[in-house]
Amino acid sequence: MTTAPVEPSTSTGYLPGSSGYRRVMVAMFAAGLATFMLLYSTQALLPAFVDEFGVTPTQSTLTISLTTAALAVALLVAGPISEVVGRTRLIHLSLWASVVVALGAALAPNWGSLVALRVVAGFALAGLPAVATAYLREELHPRAAAGAVGLYIGGTAMGGMAGRLATAPINDIAGWRWALACVAVAALACAVVVALWLPASRNFVGTPRSPGRLAATTRAVLADRALVALYALGATSVGSLVAVLNALGFRLTADPWFLSLGVISLVYLVYPLGSVSSIVAGRFADRIDRREIIPVGLVLGLLGIALTAFGSLPLIISGVALLTIGFFCMHSLASGWVTVRAHALGASTGQAASFYLFTYYVGSSLFGNLGATAWSHGGWDGVALLAAALLLVSGAMIAVLRRTRPPAGYVGPGAVSPSAASAEPDQPRRGGNGTKTETRRTTSA
Repeated sequence: MTTAPVEPSTSTGYLPGSSGYRRVMVAMFAAGLATFMLLYSTQALLPAFVDEFGVTPTQSTLTISLTTAALAVALLVAGPISEVVGRTRLIHLSLWASVVVALGAALAPNWGSLVALRVVAGFALAGLPAVATAYLREELHPRAAAGAVGLYIGGTAMGGMAGRLATAPINDIAGWRWALACVAVAALACAVVVALWLPASRNFVGTPRSPGRLAATTRAVLADRALVALYALGATSVGSLVAVLNALGFRLTADPWFLSLGVISLVYLVYPLGSVSSIVAGRFADRIDRREIIPVGLVLGLLGIALTAFGSLPLIISGVALLTIGFFCMHSLASGWVTVRAHALGASTGQAASFYLFTYYVGSSLFGNLGATAWSHGGWDGVALLAAALLLVSGAMIAVLRRTRPPAGYVGPGAVSPSAASAEPDQPRRGGNGTKTETRRTTSA
């Protein structure tokens, strides 16, 4: 895949404000938009599938839960593959394959084939999330890393909103097939933008992986307590959000609201708040410390769940908005933290990112499906209790992170005290010959 030329990067990556930086961010925003638009395109259609195919609410969520489960499994393979074939090649292949599968899902003749195609979609979609944070860390200047990850996560939030928001009104007018087809065409447009704008990797060095080497790198990213806590944090925080969103449509189509799917989809207009949250959290993390910012997301998420327990529609929507803001604050910081931590440990950043996303999508699949089951057996009280319990586990993982010492030799926040973050000191960055090349601020490891 050819891309337009950009000016050479510095030895540490594209600087904010450069044309290369802008191309990376536009392309990665578009890629995140397409990937997550396709991933969540069926979530707003769950009640329509119940009516169309005569399945139960729990069965209807298989179009989400099995897709995310397949994505989780594929991530374990996509991460190591990217270390061999390169980041950008995998991103392009993933996007084009996902568009083809999405068009096929719109033509699925029955429930079984729709679910099967959604499973295939999960495998196809894995390429971008498997390498996105590693690509950004390699190609951008270090001082832009957390903010860039936040902007990418913002693109995924917009994609999640677009996939949910666009399909329900189109379903009300023309049916679910046209809804899925329109999302596939929009994703095709995003794939074209990525093909034209994404710069080829310049700081990536391919590493052939023997079975022994793969086993060693796997042990490295599973043995560290902080990385394991980050994996669990991703699983439980996204599980809380997806459990609420999967059950929300069933709640609002029932007594006393009886809303149409098109009207319910307007609730997803809160998703831009998630985009803003991820960007703002990333910028604060660049200046302060992830350890200080991430608990804020947890508190907002718990407050949001509490508001959804009320019977007032404005309070329910406000609760979903707060939960969305809190989740994206935690997710954007945790996903970027994984690659920073792995790099500081000398472990594979691509593989660490893959493990984070593996547990993230396992959590989305498992707990999202449990959200529909909780609704069927316990109503909204059951859904709220499940979501709150998951966030409390997230809080326990945050406590672990705040007590974990940075890697040996690391100079940055937490280097003096293992439990409290400090202001980030300047740290000399060394070039390939071991000489000091610049002074920069570090982030949590």
